Amino acid sequence: MLMRFDPFRELDRLTNAAGSRQWPSMLAMDAYRSGDRFVVSFDLPGARPDAIDLSVEKNVLTVKAERASSRAGDGEVVVAERPQGQFTRQLFLGESLDADHMQASYEDGVLTLSIPVAEKAKPRRVEIRTAANGSKAVDTGATEAPGAAIDDGAAPAPAASSAA
Repeated sequence: MLMRFDPFRELDRLTNAAGSRQWPSMLAMDAYRSGDRFVVSFDLPGARPDAIDLSVEKNVLTVKAERASSRAGDGEVVVAERPQGQFTRQLFLGESLDADHMQASYEDGVLTLSIPVAEKAKPRRVEIRTAANGSKAVDTGATEAPGAAIDDGAAPAPAASSAA
């Protein structure tokens, strides 16, 4: 029987013999915007749907999953390269996302989240009135609603005046 020698694998084997196996606990993901929604996909191959925990607290999204060993009995492990245990990933959601209306689906080992953009963050038209031409609508393309700034308890700033 011919065996290949890999010094890095041998180092991993020696390290694992001394203690528990350490795997990266971060989940691989893709995120993109599609129209008025953000879509985030996490790779969770081999995780059972009931072993996945999804929670949102304030603006932090936490995904936890656990993948148990698939081996049966007390057989001797020859190769163990598939990560097992708990995996966690946290994302900070911007205020422009509506986490209350998030949807999640799990198919073929991929957890997909669809998070709508909040109404206050969508581009809108603002009417501008002038004495000369009546009213005119202008597309602002703004991403924040007026007055969406954090209230820090300070007194409001005086209104700016303009000389026309």
